[in-house]
Amino acid sequence: MLDSSAARGATGSGAEPQPPEAETPLPAAGLILSFRICTRYMQHEETEDRVISRVIKYQIRRAMTKFRGCIDIHNGQVKQIVGGTLTSAESQLKTNFVATQPAEYFGRLYRKNEVYGTHVIKLGPGCDEAAEEALAEWPGQLQVGGGITAENAQSWIQEKKASKVIVTSYLFPDGKLSIPRLEKLVSLVGKEHLVIDLSCRKKIVDGEPRWIVAMNRWQTLTDTEVNKSTLDELSRYCSEFLIHAADVEGLCRGIDEDLVAALGNWVTIPTVYAGGAKSLNDLELVAKLSHGKVDLTFGSALDIFGGDKVAFSSCVAWNQSQSQ
Repeated sequence: MLDSSAARGATGSGAEPQPPEAETPLPAAGLILSFRICTRYMQHEETEDRVISRVIKYQIRRAMTKFRGCIDIHNGQVKQIVGGTLTSAESQLKTNFVATQPAEYFGRLYRKNEVYGTHVIKLGPGCDEAAEEALAEWPGQLQVGGGITAENAQSWIQEKKASKVIVTSYLFPDGKLSIPRLEKLVSLVGKEHLVIDLSCRKKIVDGEPRWIVAMNRWQTLTDTEVNKSTLDELSRYCSEFLIHAADVEGLCRGIDEDLVAALGNWVTIPTVYAGGAKSLNDLELVAKLSHGKVDLTFGSALDIFGGDKVAFSSCVAWNQSQSQ
């Protein structure tokens, strides 16, 4: 199913493609810290054991579940929608919340509270202007997804100042994963600016849960299963995964614990889970199930989106406590 051809890590359309790293690299902050630590060792300021200890402790501290923000835009308005009802037929759409504030209000809110890694998702046509306004409130820090293709990805990064582009449907023409399309995107924006959205639906096969990537507003199942093999292969092409559990998205009835636990065992790069979160305790639950390797997004349960189950301020406080 997955091609084994090498990912191209170059940034910019004219750059020479680069082979992927053999191992998942530390993020920029980790590389800088590791460089400084190793420099001190080379200058005989620290022992080898001390260097190894400090790098390991740094990596352990990074493995902490964080709250990630979201701005879902539908028909130009910020909304919270039950994921399974998101079809082309408006009559079937179930909406939990429609904001009176514009998208930029939420972009500004996330910036003021330093909720890094927030994603702006365009749910269908008529959302570009609102998305651009949200991005303008925190240039270079908000991710954008929805309708991302090779034709517009560079524009969202270079002109509209998204930190990363999030892509799903473009990678699955006729429901089949296209490695050439993925390589094209990497050559255009760089691996570091690419998030692969593997939002999925759950199937029980021989009594065991499996998750199949869904596209086209989560209504069409693809040929790709979310599992360790898929994640290992695709992590060579991107810097992050976004995974909505489409069956529970917007229901506020609890997360897909099986999926979160599986992701904790499988992922090797930053990963965000969304779907069903209903309590602040879900942050602790995701941290436990994933060993701190998966971040969590709240939607309809959050008070800024009309919910009465989770306070935005409490999520911000959680992040601050994890950073100490």
